[in-house]
Amino acid sequence: MNYQQTIDYLYGQLPMFSKVGASALKNDLLNIRELCGILDHPETKFPSVHIAGTNGKGSTSHMLSAIFQQAGYKTGLYTSPHLHDFRERIRVNGVMIPEEDVIQFVQRMRSSMDTIQPSFFEVTVAMAFEYFAQQQVDIAIIETGLGGRLDSTNIITPILSLITNISYDHMNILGDTLPLIAAEKAGIIKPDVPVVISETQEEVVQVFKETADLRHSPIRFADQDWRITAHESSATLLKITVEDVLNKTSYPLVLDLPGHYQEKNILGVLSAVQILQQAGWKISTADLTTALSNVKQLTGLGGRWEVVKEHPYTVLDVGHNEAGIRAILEQLTLVSYKRLHIVIGFVKDKDVEAALKQLPADAIYYFTKAQIPRAMQETDLIQIAHAVGLQGNAYADVPAAYKAAQEQAAQDDMVLVCGSVFIVGEVPL
Repeated sequence: MNYQQTIDYLYGQLPMFSKVGASALKNDLLNIRELCGILDHPETKFPSVHIAGTNGKGSTSHMLSAIFQQAGYKTGLYTSPHLHDFRERIRVNGVMIPEEDVIQFVQRMRSSMDTIQPSFFEVTVAMAFEYFAQQQVDIAIIETGLGGRLDSTNIITPILSLITNISYDHMNILGDTLPLIAAEKAGIIKPDVPVVISETQEEVVQVFKETADLRHSPIRFADQDWRITAHESSATLLKITVEDVLNKTSYPLVLDLPGHYQEKNILGVLSAVQILQQAGWKISTADLTTALSNVKQLTGLGGRWEVVKEHPYTVLDVGHNEAGIRAILEQLTLVSYKRLHIVIGFVKDKDVEAALKQLPADAIYYFTKAQIPRAMQETDLIQIAHAVGLQGNAYADVPAAYKAAQEQAAQDDMVLVCGSVFIVGEVPL
Protein backbone atom coordinates (compact mmCIF):
# COMPACT_ATOMS: atom_id res chain seq x y z
CA MET A 1 0.00 0.00 0.00
CA ASN A 2 1.10 3.57 -0.63
CA TYR A 3 0.46 6.32 1.95
CA GLN A 4 -2.99 7.27 0.68
CA GLN A 5 -4.09 3.62 0.56
CA THR A 6 -2.76 3.15 4.10
CA ILE A 7 -4.72 6.16 5.39
CA ASP A 8 -7.83 4.98 3.53
CA TYR A 9 -7.44 1.60 5.24
CA LEU A 10 -7.14 3.24 8.68
CA TYR A 11 -10.18 5.43 8.07
CA GLY A 12 -12.22 2.79 6.30
CA GLN A 13 -11.56 -0.35 8.31
CA LEU A 14 -11.28 0.93 11.87
CA PRO A 15 -14.08 2.45 13.95
CA MET A 16 -13.25 6.14 14.37
CA PHE A 17 -14.85 8.20 17.15
CA SER A 18 -14.40 11.50 15.34
CA LYS A 19 -16.47 10.14 12.47
CA VAL A 20 -19.07 7.86 14.03
CA GLY A 21 -19.12 8.84 17.71
CA ALA A 22 -19.47 6.71 20.83
CA SER A 23 -19.87 3.40 18.97
CA ALA A 24 -16.12 3.55 18.16
CA LEU A 25 -15.11 3.66 21.82
CA LYS A 26 -13.95 0.67 23.83
CA ASN A 27 -14.75 0.70 27.54
CA ASP A 28 -11.44 -0.79 28.59
CA LEU A 29 -7.71 -0.65 27.84
CA LEU A 30 -7.39 -4.26 26.67
CA ASN A 31 -6.84 -3.56 22.96
CA ILE A 32 -4.17 -0.90 23.46
CA ARG A 33 -2.38 -3.11 25.99
CA GLU A 34 -2.44 -6.01 23.51
CA LEU A 35 -1.17 -3.85 20.64
CA CYS A 36 1.65 -2.42 22.77
CA GLY A 37 2.46 -5.91 24.06
CA ILE A 38 3.05 -7.05 20.46
CA LEU A 39 5.32 -3.99 20.01
CA ASP A 40 7.34 -4.85 23.15
CA HIS A 41 5.76 -2.08 25.24
CA PRO A 42 7.12 1.09 23.64
CA GLU A 43 5.12 3.17 26.16
CA THR A 44 7.68 2.21 28.83
CA LYS A 45 10.70 3.40 26.83
CA PHE A 46 10.47 7.20 27.21
CA PRO A 47 9.50 9.68 29.95
CA SER A 48 6.19 11.44 29.35
CA VAL A 49 3.85 14.19 30.50
CA HIS A 50 0.16 13.25 30.31
CA ILE A 51 -2.46 15.96 29.68
CA ALA A 52 -6.25 15.80 30.02
CA GLY A 53 -9.06 18.35 30.30
CA THR A 54 -12.14 19.56 28.47
CA ASN A 55 -10.72 22.69 26.84
CA GLY A 56 -7.13 23.82 26.47
CA LYS A 57 -5.37 20.47 26.54
CA GLY A 58 -4.19 20.80 22.94
CA SER A 59 -2.76 24.30 23.41
CA THR A 60 -1.17 23.22 26.70
CA SER A 61 0.42 20.18 25.03
CA HIS A 62 1.87 22.30 22.24
CA MET A 63 3.21 24.92 24.69
CA LEU A 64 4.98 22.27 26.78
CA SER A 65 6.37 20.62 23.66
CA ALA A 66 7.71 23.96 22.41
CA ILE A 67 9.41 24.61 25.77
CA PHE A 68 11.15 21.23 25.83
CA GLN A 69 12.20 21.63 22.19
CA GLN A 70 13.62 25.09 22.87
CA ALA A 71 15.51 23.68 25.88
CA GLY A 72 17.26 21.23 23.54
CA TYR A 73 15.33 18.06 24.33
CA LYS A 74 14.21 15.72 21.57
CA THR A 75 10.47 15.98 22.14
CA GLY A 76 7.64 13.74 21.01
CA LEU A 77 4.14 15.22 20.79
CA TYR A 78 0.94 13.22 20.45
CA THR A 79 -2.31 15.16 19.94
CA SER A 80 -5.71 14.58 18.36
CA PRO A 81 -7.65 15.06 16.22
CA HIS A 82 -5.75 16.47 13.25
CA LEU A 83 -6.83 19.38 11.07
CA HIS A 84 -5.49 18.54 7.61
CA ASP A 85 -3.04 15.63 7.69
CA PHE A 86 -3.24 12.47 9.83
CA ARG A 87 0.48 12.83 10.58
CA GLU A 88 -0.14 16.02 12.59
CA ARG A 89 -1.05 13.70 15.48
CA ILE A 90 2.49 12.33 15.85
CA ARG A 91 5.45 14.73 15.83
CA VAL A 92 9.04 14.82 16.99
CA ASN A 93 10.45 18.32 17.46
CA GLY A 94 7.48 19.66 15.53
CA VAL A 95 8.11 17.44 12.48
CA MET A 96 5.33 15.06 11.50
CA ILE A 97 5.94 11.32 11.37
CA PRO A 98 7.13 10.42 7.83
CA GLU A 99 4.60 8.80 5.50
CA GLU A 100 6.86 5.77 5.13
CA ASP A 101 6.77 5.11 8.89
CA VAL A 102 2.97 5.17 8.84
CA ILE A 103 2.91 2.72 5.92
CA GLN A 104 5.41 0.35 7.53
CA PHE A 105 3.63 0.35 10.89
CA VAL A 106 0.27 -0.53 9.35
CA GLN A 107 1.78 -3.24 7.13
CA ARG A 108 3.62 -4.77 10.09
CA MET A 109 0.59 -4.67 12.36
CA ARG A 110 -2.17 -5.40 9.89
CA SER A 111 -2.67 -9.07 10.74
CA SER A 112 -2.71 -8.24 14.46
CA MET A 113 -5.16 -5.42 13.80
CA ASP A 114 -7.43 -7.79 11.88
CA THR A 115 -7.39 -10.15 14.88
CA ILE A 116 -7.69 -7.59 17.69
CA GLN A 117 -10.06 -5.26 15.80
CA PRO A 118 -8.93 -2.10 17.58
CA SER A 119 -10.37 1.37 17.06
CA PHE A 120 -8.68 3.99 14.88
CA PHE A 121 -7.57 5.83 18.01
CA GLU A 122 -6.05 2.74 19.63
CA VAL A 123 -3.95 2.07 16.52
CA THR A 124 -2.87 5.71 16.35
CA VAL A 125 -1.77 5.72 19.99
CA ALA A 126 0.22 2.50 19.52
CA MET A 127 1.82 3.98 16.39
CA ALA A 128 2.82 7.13 18.30
CA PHE A 129 4.34 5.19 21.20
CA GLU A 130 6.27 2.94 18.83
CA TYR A 131 7.56 5.94 16.83
CA PHE A 132 8.65 7.84 19.96
CA ALA A 133 10.49 4.76 21.24
CA GLN A 134 12.21 4.25 17.87
CA GLN A 135 13.20 7.91 17.75
CA GLN A 136 14.56 7.67 21.30
CA VAL A 137 12.88 10.89 22.35
CA ASP A 138 14.04 12.53 25.57
CA ILE A 139 10.44 13.18 26.55
CA ALA A 140 6.96 12.88 25.01
CA ILE A 141 3.98 15.14 25.64
CA ILE A 142 0.86 12.95 25.41
CA GLU A 143 -2.62 14.47 25.09
CA THR A 144 -5.61 12.31 25.96
CA GLY A 145 -8.24 11.85 23.31
CA LEU A 146 -11.40 11.75 25.40
CA GLY A 147 -11.82 11.61 29.16
CA GLY A 148 -8.81 10.03 30.82
CA ARG A 149 -9.52 6.91 32.86
CA LEU A 150 -10.33 4.72 29.85
CA ASP A 151 -8.50 6.75 27.20
CA SER A 152 -6.04 4.64 25.20
CA THR A 153 -3.16 6.92 26.17
CA ASN A 154 -3.72 6.01 29.82
CA ILE A 155 -1.39 3.01 29.77
CA ILE A 156 1.61 5.30 30.32
CA THR A 157 3.11 6.09 33.70
CA PRO A 158 4.14 9.72 33.19
CA ILE A 159 6.55 11.82 35.23
CA LEU A 160 3.80 14.45 35.54
CA SER A 161 0.04 14.63 34.90
CA LEU A 162 -1.76 17.87 34.02
CA ILE A 163 -5.51 18.54 33.84
CA THR A 164 -6.54 21.81 32.22
CA ASN A 165 -10.20 22.40 33.08
CA ILE A 166 -13.57 20.70 33.30
CA SER A 167 -16.69 21.75 31.43
CA TYR A 168 -19.65 20.07 29.79
CA ASP A 169 -18.62 17.96 26.80
CA HIS A 170 -19.16 14.35 25.69
CA MET A 171 -21.77 14.04 28.44
CA ASN A 172 -23.27 10.92 26.84
CA ILE A 173 -19.94 9.18 27.54
CA LEU A 174 -18.29 10.94 30.49
CA GLY A 175 -21.32 11.81 32.61
CA ASP A 176 -23.80 14.65 32.88
CA THR A 177 -22.35 16.50 35.89
CA LEU A 178 -19.02 18.27 36.29
CA PRO A 179 -17.91 15.99 39.17
CA LEU A 180 -18.61 12.89 37.03
CA ILE A 181 -16.65 14.35 34.11
CA ALA A 182 -13.84 15.36 36.48
CA ALA A 183 -13.67 11.83 37.88
CA GLU A 184 -13.03 10.49 34.36
CA LYS A 185 -10.30 13.08 33.72
CA ALA A 186 -8.80 12.36 37.16
CA GLY A 187 -8.23 8.81 35.91
CA ILE A 188 -4.85 9.95 34.53
CA ILE A 189 -3.58 10.68 38.07
CA LYS A 190 -1.05 7.93 38.83
CA PRO A 191 0.31 6.74 42.19
CA ASP A 192 3.13 8.97 43.48
CA VAL A 193 3.19 11.02 40.23
CA PRO A 194 2.69 14.78 40.72
CA VAL A 195 -0.38 16.34 39.13
CA VAL A 196 -1.08 19.94 38.16
CA ILE A 197 -4.64 21.26 37.88
CA SER A 198 -4.62 24.43 35.76
CA GLU A 199 -7.80 25.96 37.15
CA THR A 200 -9.41 25.75 40.59
CA GLN A 201 -13.10 25.04 39.94
CA GLU A 202 -15.27 24.89 43.03
CA GLU A 203 -17.56 22.13 41.71
CA VAL A 204 -14.73 19.66 41.04
CA VAL A 205 -11.81 20.63 43.28
CA GLN A 206 -12.70 17.91 45.82
CA VAL A 207 -12.70 15.20 43.11
CA PHE A 208 -9.09 15.99 42.24
CA LYS A 209 -7.96 16.34 45.85
CA GLU A 210 -9.51 13.02 46.86
CA THR A 211 -8.10 11.16 43.85
CA ALA A 212 -4.62 12.61 44.40
CA ASP A 213 -4.79 11.79 48.12
CA LEU A 214 -5.87 8.21 47.39
CA ARG A 215 -2.90 7.76 45.04
CA HIS A 216 -0.38 9.69 47.16
CA SER A 217 0.12 12.09 44.26
CA PRO A 218 1.42 15.58 45.08
CA ILE A 219 -1.20 18.01 43.70
CA ARG A 220 -0.90 21.68 42.78
CA PHE A 221 -3.52 24.11 41.56
CA ALA A 222 -1.72 26.39 39.13
CA ASP A 223 -3.94 29.42 39.65
CA GLN A 224 -2.92 29.32 43.32
CA ASP A 225 0.80 29.23 42.34
CA TRP A 226 0.61 32.13 39.89
CA ARG A 227 -1.47 35.18 39.19
CA ILE A 228 -1.64 37.38 36.13
CA THR A 229 -1.03 41.01 37.05
CA ALA A 230 -1.27 42.54 33.56
CA HIS A 231 -2.51 41.37 30.19
CA GLU A 232 -2.87 42.80 26.71
CA SER A 233 -4.29 40.81 23.83
CA SER A 234 -4.03 41.67 20.15
CA ALA A 235 -5.13 39.83 17.04
CA THR A 236 -1.94 37.77 16.93
CA LEU A 237 -0.29 37.97 20.37
CA LEU A 238 -1.08 37.73 24.07
CA LYS A 239 1.16 39.76 26.36
CA ILE A 240 0.94 39.00 30.07
CA THR A 241 2.83 39.55 33.29
CA VAL A 242 2.72 36.61 35.69
CA GLU A 243 3.65 36.74 39.35
CA ASP A 244 4.93 33.78 41.35
CA VAL A 245 2.63 33.98 44.39
CA LEU A 246 5.17 32.36 46.74
CA ASN A 247 8.26 34.50 46.06
CA LYS A 248 6.55 37.56 44.51
CA THR A 249 8.76 37.58 41.38
CA SER A 250 7.14 38.69 38.12
CA TYR A 251 7.80 37.59 34.54
CA PRO A 252 6.65 39.26 31.32
CA LEU A 253 5.58 36.70 28.70
CA VAL A 254 4.51 37.04 25.07
CA LEU A 255 2.49 34.18 23.56
CA ASP A 256 1.94 33.71 19.85
CA LEU A 257 -1.36 32.05 20.79
CA PRO A 258 -3.72 35.01 21.20
CA GLY A 259 -6.93 34.75 23.17
CA HIS A 260 -7.67 35.44 26.82
CA TYR A 261 -8.53 31.77 27.26
CA GLN A 262 -4.81 30.96 26.96
CA GLU A 263 -4.23 32.75 30.29
CA LYS A 264 -5.70 29.76 32.16
CA ASN A 265 -3.62 27.32 30.12
CA ILE A 266 -0.34 29.17 30.64
CA LEU A 267 -0.62 28.93 34.43
CA GLY A 268 -0.79 25.14 34.21
CA VAL A 269 2.22 25.14 31.90
CA LEU A 270 4.25 27.31 34.32
CA SER A 271 3.50 25.05 37.30
CA ALA A 272 4.36 21.98 35.23
CA VAL A 273 7.68 23.49 34.16
CA GLN A 274 8.50 24.46 37.74
CA ILE A 275 7.93 20.88 38.97
CA LEU A 276 9.99 19.44 36.10
CA GLN A 277 12.83 21.90 36.75
CA GLN A 278 12.88 20.78 40.38
CA ALA A 279 13.04 17.17 39.12
CA GLY A 280 16.22 17.96 37.17
CA TRP A 281 15.02 18.97 33.71
CA LYS A 282 17.15 21.86 32.47
CA ILE A 283 14.75 24.56 31.27
CA SER A 284 15.89 28.17 31.57
CA THR A 285 13.72 31.28 31.74
CA ALA A 286 15.08 32.20 28.30
CA ASP A 287 13.98 28.78 26.94
CA LEU A 288 10.52 29.35 28.39
CA THR A 289 10.01 32.88 27.07
CA THR A 290 11.42 32.12 23.61
CA ALA A 291 9.32 28.97 23.25
CA LEU A 292 6.04 30.61 24.27
CA SER A 293 6.44 33.33 21.67
CA ASN A 294 7.10 30.71 18.95
CA VAL A 295 4.71 27.83 19.75
CA LYS A 296 3.13 27.70 16.28
CA GLN A 297 6.48 27.71 14.51
CA LEU A 298 8.07 25.14 16.84
CA THR A 299 5.17 22.67 16.97
CA GLY A 300 2.95 23.38 13.96
CA LEU A 301 -0.14 24.23 16.03
CA GLY A 302 -3.10 25.55 14.03
CA GLY A 303 -6.77 26.34 14.56
CA ARG A 304 -6.42 28.38 17.77
CA TRP A 305 -7.54 31.89 16.82
CA GLU A 306 -5.63 31.34 13.58
CA VAL A 307 -5.69 34.48 11.42
CA VAL A 308 -5.63 33.38 7.78
CA LYS A 309 -6.62 36.62 6.04
CA GLU A 310 -6.58 40.34 6.86
CA HIS A 311 -9.34 41.67 4.52
CA PRO A 312 -11.88 40.52 5.43
CA TYR A 313 -10.29 39.66 8.77
CA THR A 314 -10.66 35.86 8.79
CA VAL A 315 -10.08 33.65 11.83
CA LEU A 316 -10.27 29.88 12.32
CA ASP A 317 -10.86 28.52 15.82
CA VAL A 318 -11.56 24.93 16.83
CA GLY A 319 -13.68 26.00 19.83
CA HIS A 320 -16.69 23.68 19.69
CA ASN A 321 -18.45 23.30 23.03
CA GLU A 322 -20.19 25.77 25.32
CA ALA A 323 -16.98 26.81 27.12
CA GLY A 324 -15.01 26.93 23.88
CA ILE A 325 -17.57 29.22 22.22
CA ARG A 326 -17.57 31.45 25.32
CA ALA A 327 -13.80 31.84 25.00
CA ILE A 328 -14.14 32.80 21.33
CA LEU A 329 -16.74 35.43 22.21
CA GLU A 330 -14.37 36.98 24.76
CA GLN A 331 -11.72 37.26 22.06
CA LEU A 332 -14.20 38.83 19.62
CA THR A 333 -14.57 41.81 21.97
CA LEU A 334 -10.92 42.70 21.21
CA VAL A 335 -11.41 42.91 17.44
CA SER A 336 -12.75 45.83 15.41
CA TYR A 337 -14.97 44.96 12.45
CA LYS A 338 -18.06 46.29 10.73
CA ARG A 339 -20.13 43.09 10.41
CA LEU A 340 -19.49 39.58 11.64
CA HIS A 341 -19.93 36.53 9.39
CA ILE A 342 -19.81 33.12 11.10
CA VAL A 343 -19.26 29.84 9.24
CA ILE A 344 -20.35 27.17 11.69
CA GLY A 345 -21.13 23.47 12.01
CA PHE A 346 -21.26 20.94 14.83
CA VAL A 347 -21.17 17.22 15.46
CA LYS A 348 -24.37 15.56 16.65
CA ASP A 349 -23.29 14.64 20.18
CA LYS A 350 -22.63 18.23 21.36
CA ASP A 351 -25.09 20.44 23.23
CA VAL A 352 -25.56 22.50 20.09
CA GLU A 353 -28.43 24.60 21.39
CA ALA A 354 -26.41 25.72 24.43
CA ALA A 355 -23.52 26.76 22.18
CA LEU A 356 -25.77 28.58 19.69
CA LYS A 357 -27.58 30.50 22.42
CA GLN A 358 -24.33 32.27 23.29
CA LEU A 359 -23.68 33.53 19.77
CA PRO A 360 -24.46 37.10 18.65
CA ALA A 361 -27.88 37.52 17.01
CA ASP A 362 -26.63 40.32 14.73
CA ALA A 363 -24.04 38.15 12.93
CA ILE A 364 -24.68 36.59 9.50
CA TYR A 365 -24.49 32.80 9.67
CA TYR A 366 -23.39 30.18 7.15
CA PHE A 367 -24.59 26.86 8.57
CA THR A 368 -22.77 23.83 7.22
CA LYS A 369 -21.45 20.35 8.00
CA ALA A 370 -18.16 18.49 7.84
CA GLN A 371 -18.01 15.45 5.58
CA ILE A 372 -18.16 12.86 8.38
CA PRO A 373 -21.09 10.65 9.50
CA ARG A 374 -21.03 12.22 12.97
CA ALA A 375 -21.71 15.72 11.59
CA MET A 376 -25.05 17.37 12.31
CA GLN A 377 -26.92 18.01 9.06
CA GLU A 378 -26.90 21.67 8.10
CA THR A 379 -30.68 21.53 7.65
CA ASP A 380 -31.10 20.40 11.28
CA LEU A 381 -28.60 22.98 12.50
CA ILE A 382 -30.37 25.89 10.81
CA GLN A 383 -33.67 24.89 12.45
CA ILE A 384 -32.12 24.95 15.94
CA ALA A 385 -30.36 28.23 15.10
CA HIS A 386 -33.55 29.90 13.88
CA ALA A 387 -35.32 28.78 17.06
CA VAL A 388 -32.74 30.68 19.16
CA GLY A 389 -32.85 33.76 16.94
CA LEU A 390 -29.86 33.32 14.62
CA GLN A 391 -30.22 34.08 10.92
CA GLY A 392 -28.40 32.79 7.86
CA ASN A 393 -28.36 30.19 5.12
CA ALA A 394 -27.43 26.50 4.98
CA TYR A 395 -24.64 25.07 2.82
CA ALA A 396 -23.99 21.40 2.08
CA ASP A 397 -20.23 21.60 2.67
CA VAL A 398 -17.59 23.81 4.28
CA PRO A 399 -15.93 25.09 1.07
CA ALA A 400 -19.32 26.36 -0.20
CA ALA A 401 -20.11 28.06 3.11
CA TYR A 402 -16.63 29.58 3.38
CA LYS A 403 -16.77 30.84 -0.23
CA ALA A 404 -20.16 32.46 0.38
CA ALA A 405 -18.89 34.18 3.53
CA GLN A 406 -15.82 35.52 1.77
CA GLU A 407 -17.92 36.80 -1.13
CA GLN A 408 -20.53 38.48 1.06
CA ALA A 409 -18.11 40.00 3.60
CA ALA A 410 -16.88 43.54 3.01
CA GLN A 411 -13.17 44.34 3.38
CA ASP A 412 -13.72 45.75 6.89
CA ASP A 413 -15.93 42.83 8.02
CA MET A 414 -14.82 39.73 9.91
CA VAL A 415 -15.27 36.05 9.00
CA LEU A 416 -15.08 33.52 11.85
CA VAL A 417 -15.01 29.76 11.25
CA CYS A 418 -15.79 27.62 14.32
CA GLY A 419 -17.97 24.90 15.87
CA SER A 420 -15.87 21.81 15.18
CA VAL A 421 -12.29 20.76 14.51
CA PHE A 422 -13.63 19.10 11.35
CA ILE A 423 -15.22 22.32 10.08
CA VAL A 424 -11.89 24.17 10.49
CA GLY A 425 -10.01 21.27 8.89
CA GLU A 426 -12.15 21.45 5.73
CA VAL A 427 -11.64 25.17 5.07
CA PRO A 428 -9.98 25.52 1.65
CA LEU A 429 -6.81 27.57 2.24
